[in-house]
Amino acid sequence: MSDDRIQWLVDRAEITETVYGYAAGMDTRDWELYRSVFMPEVQLDFSSYSGQPASVQTADELVEGAKFLISGLDASQHSMSNPRISIDGDTAECIVYAVADHILVNELGESSYRFGGYYTDGLVRTSAGWKIASVRLTVSWHRGNKHVLRLAYDRVKAARAASATAEATRSLS
Repeated sequence: MSDDRIQWLVDRAEITETVYGYAAGMDTRDWELYRSVFMPEVQLDFSSYSGQPASVQTADELVEGAKFLISGLDASQHSMSNPRISIDGDTAECIVYAVADHILVNELGESSYRFGGYYTDGLVRTSAGWKIASVRLTVSWHRGNKHVLRLAYDRVKAARAASATAEATRSLS
């Protein structure tokens, strides 16, 4: 086997691990792992889900946003499969199927929201390995209670407000 072919196999394995680290870090709440897969700035496009335009965030902002939302859920599981990878020197694109489950027991409907589709990730080879520079989510279908994510957000927001109030009360006494 040629050295080029071996390098292609190594790159492909490393890219797959990086992309899977995105899901594993989020679902296990391993924020160090989650942060480790990103470039310092990341182009994000979740418009097919949220309707919001694409944006650029720092990796730290992305981690804080994910931490905020995911911590409001009882559980999440992002399953990724069938990675299709194209490599061009020190850049790559990985298209990977995704099914994402979000669970929050609540009194306003079903406790789960699931969507399926695919991520298109742009990656860059760095001295620390392959890192995600861009993420585009294309949602093909969804089912369940779409409000689960909003309820998770509201749950964390309320808990933080209550914590801040309690801290302010303690500091006054």
